[in-house]
Amino acid sequence: MTATMKSNKSLTRVLMDWAAVIVMIAAIIIFTAVKGTSFFSPVNAINILRAMSITTIFAIGATVTMAPDGFDMSACTLASCSGYIFASTFLWWGLPIPVAVIITIIVTMVLYQLTMLLILVCHIPDMLATCALMFVHQGLGLFYTGGGAVSAGMSTRWGAAPVRPGWTTSFLAIGKSPYCIIIMLAVVIFAHIFLTYTKHGRYLYAMGGNKIAAKLSGINTTKYRYMAGMITAVIVAIGAMVVTSRNSAAQIQGCDNYLMPSLAAVFVGRSVGGQEKPNALGTLIGAALVCVLDNGLTQVGVAYYVLPAVRGAVMALALVLAYITKKQD
Repeated sequence: MTATMKSNKSLTRVLMDWAAVIVMIAAIIIFTAVKGTSFFSPVNAINILRAMSITTIFAIGATVTMAPDGFDMSACTLASCSGYIFASTFLWWGLPIPVAVIITIIVTMVLYQLTMLLILVCHIPDMLATCALMFVHQGLGLFYTGGGAVSAGMSTRWGAAPVRPGWTTSFLAIGKSPYCIIIMLAVVIFAHIFLTYTKHGRYLYAMGGNKIAAKLSGINTTKYRYMAGMITAVIVAIGAMVVTSRNSAAQIQGCDNYLMPSLAAVFVGRSVGGQEKPNALGTLIGAALVCVLDNGLTQVGVAYYVLPAVRGAVMALALVLAYITKKQD
């Protein structure tokens, strides 16, 4: 192979490894040229960060799940259910925010035991188990609320007046900037440190690379898959609380629509920098790309109903970048 051919192959690999970053920079340049300061401004940058905060949080949960080669389709429906718990403990029962947060996390972890049961005990493939659980979570959430949302001014499921008549400033601040952005960054930093620099994270990646080899090397794969699930449950609960605060209500299927953008962020992120595995920083870049495209296309007048097609195209491109190189290697 000549030096020129090697150079071309190396350049192609670099371009594919950093395609998400290149596309995002190109999108920023194009949208700035078209819309000027209405797109490229500190105010709009905050808007993009605020928009990507929830997508990133759920995407980080998916990142932790996918690190040991798991896959969870039900995380966002579980989050909708968790939102009901957070809103009801605060409004219906009048509990302080810290107590409501703890209860929401605990309940979400308890509900996630069903996911772990189907996957680890019944040995049902992740995608099949979690697809079934999407309906289970929806049903449980609607049963808990009596078939409606949990919002200020609405009576409880049993028809009584809630302890709190409405939301407090502190509750609503959770879903607003800068707090939602700070929460997003904290979740990303935690996941990055955990997956990259701890023994446990390296074990999860070893399972994702080859579960049989990981098990033969002495890694308790069941234990670590369960641990990844519990971390995911906590992150899902955090995302649910941010969504509930932003919407000023625990709406029916309030978190369900974040599933595809969060998965797109993970798949885009796994190709960033040639990682070829789910990673926190790549997921952050993937979420940023999805939200930059959403924001820019909306500003240039693209109809809202076209945006899902754009997300799907981004996800398809990410899959191409993630797997075409494997075929070449």
